[in-house]
Amino acid sequence: MSRLAAGVVLVTAREAPLAEDGPRGEDAGMTATAFLSVSLDPPLVLVSVRTGSRMDDLLEEQPLWGASLLAESQRHIAGRFAMKGRLSDRLLFQDVPYRRGELTGAPLVRGALAALECRTEQRVAAGDHTLVIGRVLAAEVPHAEGGPLAYYRGRYRRLD
Repeated sequence: MSRLAAGVVLVTAREAPLAEDGPRGEDAGMTATAFLSVSLDPPLVLVSVRTGSRMDDLLEEQPLWGASLLAESQRHIAGRFAMKGRLSDRLLFQDVPYRRGELTGAPLVRGALAALECRTEQRVAAGDHTLVIGRVLAAEVPHAEGGPLAYYRGRYRRLD
């Protein structure tokens, strides 16, 4: 499957507060290359997350999430959120420019080719992954510079 080129997306969510009047939860993020459009009517997307991962657990509890379609200049962001044995999520977001989604509260990366705000519609167990199907609640396509960040044969690439 390393011969299948894929776009690179940062999937993000914010933990719900433990109590209604308690502090907000932390932000979490995950680099994904298994992300695709499922339907235009209604607008649905799908992301595959490793079962039992932090993002899988979070998206099981928190139905609202975001997806930032990364530009070729954002390779460092993709690499940071794909690290194994990584730092705390708070530190990962520390110098990443983002804004909060108005509908989801999820961090959306500034400079991305597109930003989506989604609500989980369905979760499907598939081997060692969970397929999370989300309804697109809002989409933004800013004037980003450059092309998409791609992943092919185990490396981030540019489309030329």
